[in-house]
Formats: sequence, structure tokens, C-alpha cells
Amino acid sequence: MPIRIPDTLPAAETLKHEGVAVLREADAVRQDIRPLQIGLLNLMPNKIRTETQLARLIGATPLQVELTLVRVGGHQPKNTPQDHLISFYQTWDEIRDRKFDGFIVTGAPVEQMPFEEVSYWRELTQIFDWTRTNVHSPFYICWGAMAAAWHFHSVPKYPLGSKAFGVFRHRNLDPASAYLSGFSDDFQVPVSRWTEVRRGDVVTQPELRLLIDSGTVGPCLIEHAASRSLFMFNHIEYDSLSLKEEFERDRAAGKPIHVPHNYFPGDDPSTQPQNRWRSHAHLLFGNWINQTYQTTPFVLDEIGR
Repeated sequence: MPIRIPDTLPAAETLKHEGVAVLREADAVRQDIRPLQIGLLNLMPNKIRTETQLARLIGATPLQVELTLVRVGGHQPKNTPQDHLISFYQTWDEIRDRKFDGFIVTGAPVEQMPFEEVSYWRELTQIFDWTRTNVHSPFYICWGAMAAAWHFHSVPKYPLGSKAFGVFRHRNLDPASAYLSGFSDDFQVPVSRWTEVRRGDVVTQPELRLLIDSGTVGPCLIEHAASRSLFMFNHIEYDSLSLKEEFERDRAAGKPIHVPHNYFPGDDPSTQPQNRWRSHAHLLFGNWINQTYQTTPFVLDEIGR
């Protein structure tokens, strides 16, 4: 089944050109099934790029998914046109009475700030608490994962001396996990962050399960089974050119940035990078969607009871 998104959302045309099945709203209402309701709280500054990346992965599953785009109400993004926000996004206040099968919280470019100093931290913690009653399976990404791990489990983040930046080898620590079905024992994941969580803070908490780890850049994916929550600290959803764009942006701004690790052939920024993580990104999101579908109540109102 295809993903159901607004017909005029910029991501729709991009996904169609890539061969991702996109269901027109007019056609979706004629299908006698209940689509999975997935919310996306998009905290990234370039919302159009992020919503396209995640819709691409969600839309590759065999189930019909209806994606709702959400933003925090107390923050005005600088890199997304206002008319795009008005046309396609709802604030959390506007959807807080709804129930969702799955809900994704993205990263945000505020990772070097203490959590409590982020301007929308109070609203975000309310959203985190709301996911425990109104969402069947939350999925937190990068800074969103660090923030949720701190809020729910007191897992701290630590500043890095230099940016963890590039494509790093990771280990599958739990091949029996339904979320890692089809994963290789060893694979690569894009990383782009100035902070980290540490393995010792995760493994000492019995309610948390470390699923993916790297000897170089630390924990990548953890699970809290009781709430069906996933915490992904890296950017497995990234496009092929995302790290290249970040590198060129930071270099142009005069920021201290090194060539992304294991990304450009021969570490030459003039060459075209190769995507080494796409298949595992699709596996992870496909497994998450499948697990959500297998366990969520058919009647949405029963979520959280």
C-alpha cells in the first residue's frame, strides 16, 4: 500500500519520481481499510527536506499510511516558508486530542544547548508525556532521541571535542529483535552530531535495550519495550547528499569541520559520495511500521488505555 500525504505537498512529486507509491487523498477515502496514523513532529530547520526523507521510508512499506505533519507552536522556523507551514502543518495543540499508531520526533540543531534552555523545551516535554497516552509506538531521532532519553530515563548527553561526522560502522547487537529483522551483523550509518550518549549510561538501566552500537561513535539505537519506543541517535534517514550539504554549509560559514569520515571516495570532497546505508534505513522503518501494525488496536481510541 502507498503512503497518503496531501496531494500538493512538495514531497509528493519527489517521491513519485523515485517510484514511491503515493496515494491521492481522493482515492484513499474509497479504500475500505484503516490506514496507520503516523505523526511527524518536525523540529529540523529545513522541514521540506526532512519530511521528504522520512516520507520516503514510511511510504516504502506495504501498508497504507496517513502522515500528519506537526510542529511546536511556540517556535518559528527560519528556513521553511510560512505558507508551507500553514498549508501542511498543524501545531501540537491542534492534534493533542488525537491518537496515533506511530509518532516520530526528529532531531534539531540545538544539541549543544542544555535541554532546559531550548526555547520550546516545556512544550516538548508535554509532547513526550502525551506520546505515552496517545501514541502506540513513538520513534525519536538524533537530538529528539537524546531529549526523550533524558526526559524519560535520565540518560545524559555529553559534548564531543569534535563533531562525530561521517558514515560509521555499526554492530547488530540483537539479531532476534523484530526491529532488526533482515539486518546485517555489521553495517554503516550516517552520523552528524556534537554530543553523544554513552553505553554505560544505557546498559545499566534494565528497562532499556541496546540494539545497535558502534565502537567508534557509541550507541545508535535503543528500545524501551514497555512503551514500544525507539531511540535512534544517528541519521539513518539521511539522503545520499545530506552530509555533503552539511559539510559545505559549515565550511562556508567558517566553522571547524573535518571531511566526513568514510563518505567521499578517497576522502575527496570533489567526488560523488556513495550511499551505503539506504537498505538498512528501509529495513528499520519497514520493521517499525510492521511491528506497529501487528500490535496497535484496530480502534484508535483504545490506544493508551
